[in-house]
Amino acid sequence: MTKNLLSSAVLAGVVAGLIAALLQFYFVIPTLLEGELYESGARVHFATDGSTQSDKGAPSLGGDFTRHAMTVAFNLVTFTGYGLILLALMLFAHEKGHALTPRTGILWGLAGFVAVQLAPAIGLPPELPGTPAAEVAPRQMWWALTIIVTAVGLALMAFGRGPIALLSIPLIAAPHIIGAPHLDTYFGIAPPELSAHFVTLSLGVALAGWTALGFLCAWFWTKANDA
Repeated sequence: MTKNLLSSAVLAGVVAGLIAALLQFYFVIPTLLEGELYESGARVHFATDGSTQSDKGAPSLGGDFTRHAMTVAFNLVTFTGYGLILLALMLFAHEKGHALTPRTGILWGLAGFVAVQLAPAIGLPPELPGTPAAEVAPRQMWWALTIIVTAVGLALMAFGRGPIALLSIPLIAAPHIIGAPHLDTYFGIAPPELSAHFVTLSLGVALAGWTALGFLCAWFWTKANDA
């Protein structure tokens, strides 16, 4: 069982990581590079000398092979780690009598997306380079707490019964009621439209990656055990 778990999770993580990396290259990274132009001053959002704003348009990916290779490697490692955790949880639920199929794997992937990506992004959305933010340590603590309580809340919602299941609502809402650490005022370098577009693209790619991961974890597992 352990061998099949490891092999299935690794295969699923590699494939999902490649999918996420390709989507990032096409959608997210051009927007990220455009944000870096504003960070460096090569483009200006609010001009103060009477000059016009810089033209809109994302730069090409360029030939920074090392940076792009690190992006691929990061996605492979990250999604492989997520795959190991996700499949272990799926198998635990399977042993308790819950079906494990590629279709239910998609639901698990969506739950992972909500817990790890969407819920934290409500308070701490993905940021373009140069975006001012609160201190790192409080943000990391809030981020980790949000993931944990959201995951527990989703588990109660899916598998709990009666009043126990209702506890999922205040549990999931708790980090957002407390509030993520933020600065007292808003100021940034890049246009807000670009920042909003970056958040949308980042979450969309994450959704695709997690959905693929859940499906592939279940698919590789079922194929390994049917063989």
